[in-house]
Amino acid sequence: GAPSCSGSRSLPFEFERSRSESSGDEDDDEDDEEEDMEEDELEGDPGARFGTDDGELDSDDDRERMINLAELTPYILCSICKGYFIDATTITECLHTFCKSCIVRHFYYSNRCPKCNIVVHQTQPLYNIRLDRQLQDIVYKLVVNLEEREKKQMHDFYKERGLEVPKPAVPQPVPASRGRPRKVLGSVFRIPPELDISILLEFIGANEGTGSFKPLEKKFVRVSGEATIGHVEKFLRRKMDLDPTCQVDIICGDHLLEHYQTLREIRQAIGESAVQDGLLVLHYGLVVSPV
Repeated sequence: GAPSCSGSRSLPFEFERSRSESSGDEDDDEDDEEEDMEEDELEGDPGARFGTDDGELDSDDDRERMINLAELTPYILCSICKGYFIDATTITECLHTFCKSCIVRHFYYSNRCPKCNIVVHQTQPLYNIRLDRQLQDIVYKLVVNLEEREKKQMHDFYKERGLEVPKPAVPQPVPASRGRPRKVLGSVFRIPPELDISILLEFIGANEGTGSFKPLEKKFVRVSGEATIGHVEKFLRRKMDLDPTCQVDIICGDHLLEHYQTLREIRQAIGESAVQDGLLVLHYGLVVSPV
């Protein structure tokens, strides 16, 4: 008989066995040999055990799948302007992303996410947005010539207005510090430079028939100097749930302000008489528009 696949029986023992002892078990030994050979074949060839060829499986996995840009478009479009992300900016509270200019303009009159309506920040929603440079790099790689077109448009915009084209920021190398690290002094939170005007909204009353309205909870607001009185009015209407027939008059000092005037222009024109403790003071009143 042949040794088993486990190798537990020795050859001398097999040859010393008499024919009389092995003859009765001859058929059983043949069956054992066949089973042992089958086990050897299965152990030596994992592919045969499952009846598959590893090479064929790997070839399917290694194939590259071509993806149509239309499949990715919903993930790289700004829901405000319906265009591809430019300076992709993400709200840290809900992780929804928009173009930077779109979301900054939206926050002039609202503190909620335009996609999920969550309150981003009670008074300063611009604190809770961050540039997503990795996503912007992905968009530029996916959309052919988008980055070049955007740079050309920006260049033309500044040239037409006689302004200097801003240079891209170059990251500065961080010098290797020796010894103990220095502690960083100052507040962790920094006010964005575009929020350069702080305003104080003072209520001067409403005439009869104005109807019910919510009082303004926060009267201190920090906004961009480019914001107009129209933006302030929209802010008041939204916060106070005002009826469309209700007219909002906004006054600074003795001047009734127009919708097109920017806060920076108002501060420069009226001067320090309109400023109180560094705040631009605006008074607003509610009247019923004549039918």
